[in-house]
Amino acid sequence: MKKPAILLLENGHHLKGYSFGAIGTTGGEVCFNTSMTGYQEILTDPSYCGQIVTMTSPQIGNYGVNPEDIESNGIQAKGFIVREASPVYSNYRATQSLDDYLSQAGIVGIQGIDTRALTRVLRNEGAMNGIISSETLDLDTLKDKLDQVPKMTGQDLVKQVTCDKQWRWESSNTSSRYRVVALDFGIKHNIIRQLVENECDVTIVPATTSAEEILALKPDGIFLSNGPGDPDAVNYAIETVKSLAGKKPMFGICLGHQILSLALGANTYKLKFGHRGGNHPVRNELTGKVEITSQNHGFAVDPESLPDVLEVTHINLNDNTLEGFRCTHIPAFSVQYHPEASPGPHDSRYLFKNFITMMESHAKKN
Repeated sequence: MKKPAILLLENGHHLKGYSFGAIGTTGGEVCFNTSMTGYQEILTDPSYCGQIVTMTSPQIGNYGVNPEDIESNGIQAKGFIVREASPVYSNYRATQSLDDYLSQAGIVGIQGIDTRALTRVLRNEGAMNGIISSETLDLDTLKDKLDQVPKMTGQDLVKQVTCDKQWRWESSNTSSRYRVVALDFGIKHNIIRQLVENECDVTIVPATTSAEEILALKPDGIFLSNGPGDPDAVNYAIETVKSLAGKKPMFGICLGHQILSLALGANTYKLKFGHRGGNHPVRNELTGKVEITSQNHGFAVDPESLPDVLEVTHINLNDNTLEGFRCTHIPAFSVQYHPEASPGPHDSRYLFKNFITMMESHAKKN
């Protein structure tokens, strides 16, 4: 049975709806995602750690969930907001409803609110903290709890999502030609799958792993993964990447892109409401082609801060923010968006092949 629920934002705006998922109270930064599908992949993406996700598509959950469409070891988002949670689901791969999936994981959600109105608030005023409750509707009580929710700026959330110890992705692909070490800042499974499909043997290591330990694994290349939180706060990883720069080919995605930029002397800043969804146009400055991309980030690299050795390769056509660069002095490149998608279009998967080509070239020179 649905219980009354409420969403309170830090600007004092509140919306009343009904319970969805677990009964309880949860707080975090409220953001919105414009994807029409892929809710299970979104919920399990570690980049959403510390955030409450709003889906702008009006009905969510109509194809259920299954054990295969996960991007980590479980749900990472702090809460979930939808206009309508479909009361029925239908898909030959589905094993349970989205509502049950959230309930079993203890994830609090809310449905029955005007998510388009909420998105306009976040778009106009910027992403902000909020709290969902199906336990109490008392605004004073919830405001006191909301005041205790930490701001996203300054937070190192990587340590909450990185692996505890080194591990290797098991694959039936026996033709691996390249040994890749992936620094896990909150890595998505589909990134690893894409590397494996491109003949890589992938070893995933904790974000706190030192440069010496990484080089001891004798990689052909180093991958810097996506992840949550403020890149400036992940100082240990920035120092590691500084030490690794130029020693092995490097490819970074999302938070990995930001950490590479900081290691090489650029700056990052918080976007007003971020980019989240599977329909963002990005222009490749090297080819002139436009890619429709999958994105999930609340911070960006300041293009004005790029040192001369970094060349801009990709630009977001919605707001002209920086989406990618390559190094002219060392074998390294990175992109802000997600070429592995999951969910989203596959326009940018060529970037994994570019990484392979870079490793091949580096091997020939050395």
